[in-house]
Amino acid sequence: MNASLQEVRARNLRTVALLAALFLLPLVAAFGMYYGADWRSAQRTNHGALILPVRELPRLSASYGAKTFTHVWSLVYVGAGACDDACASALYVMRQTHLGLNNDMERVQRVFVATGDSSARQSLLREYPGLVVIHAADREGEELVRQFPADDRAHATFIVDPLGNLMMRCDTRADPKGLREDLQKLLKLSNIG
Repeated sequence: MNASLQEVRARNLRTVALLAALFLLPLVAAFGMYYGADWRSAQRTNHGALILPVRELPRLSASYGAKTFTHVWSLVYVGAGACDDACASALYVMRQTHLGLNNDMERVQRVFVATGDSSARQSLLREYPGLVVIHAADREGEELVRQFPADDRAHATFIVDPLGNLMMRCDTRADPKGLREDLQKLLKLSNIG
């Protein structure tokens, strides 16, 4: 009887060990996959390029509109004041993106930072109602323009958060809908602006 008691005890220990393995092995495998493996894809969900670290834009004087980059999200285009074809295309995409936001339209403003001749201002305001035009001809304006990355700026639309931080650059030639999708995600996740 002593031998059969040892067999029962051994069988019970094997059963307990098997049950423990059934519960612990998936946990160990999950930890190993999460912390130790490069199996996860490097996909991103944003279409535009994040600007890291974010750049705090200088506070503008009252002549520019002191609240231009505060309290609301901003879509910004930086270009020559004469507004060539690339500028017109970017402003069109900004307007359509703004209209596509529906109920969140009031949370976003469109800003055109003109770096040169501003002779086209009146026609821009007629064609793009609600567009804020900043003429960056003085030292304060030049400081503002320097904060925006210069590489291929003619085809870039920038997103500025309600705290005045330049945070994202979007190339609207490749994927104009991507700008709207990025902005909708930011608005959905944001508690400010």
